[in-house]
Amino acid sequence: MIALAIGNGESRKQIELSNIKKHFTFIGCNAIQRDVEVDHLVCCDRRMIEESLNSNNTNNTKIYVREDYLSFYQSKDDRIHPVPNLPYSSNSKVDMPIHWGSGPYAVLVAATLPVDKIFLLGFDLYSNDNFFNNVYKDTKHYKKSDSNPIDYSFWEYQIAKVFECFPNKNFVILNKQDWKMPMMWKKPNVLFEVLATKNLTFA
Repeated sequence: MIALAIGNGESRKQIELSNIKKHFTFIGCNAIQRDVEVDHLVCCDRRMIEESLNSNNTNNTKIYVREDYLSFYQSKDDRIHPVPNLPYSSNSKVDMPIHWGSGPYAVLVAATLPVDKIFLLGFDLYSNDNFFNNVYKDTKHYKKSDSNPIDYSFWEYQIAKVFECFPNKNFVILNKQDWKMPMMWKKPNVLFEVLATKNLTFA
């Protein structure tokens, strides 16, 4: 089985996730459970944890939460698991687990699974129109569509650290043709492919 780490960037709108589910182990973030059942779900926000636990799509999902939420939820629900430990150590702010978001943690969860190849879908990082880039904008727990974009520098760096710490895993970034991959993501085990349905149907 191949892993598909799914971010909530708007580039993934063209893919009907339910149609490709049989080809992958799905690792998703936050509100993705509104649309499709995933095998692994990362929720770093307490509101999203609550929503996910009440979702009809998470009955068979492992839900990963931060250490500070673990004791509150784990005793109540066996779907709850801790996010993985970071595979390196540093005292820099960007390297502290509290500053890792659901997206980077989803890529880390994928990297810890017994798979050799990991596709990344919907990890846009930046917006092309200077507004908030997220498929769930204007919905509960998310910013409005006219909100400013989020600073993605931490996500960019943290995901690059996952690539670096798992050199034996092959990562394939799927995005639109005009999307620019960050320089720090350009590593021997990372490939960029133009997003098309065939990428994911015949993986």
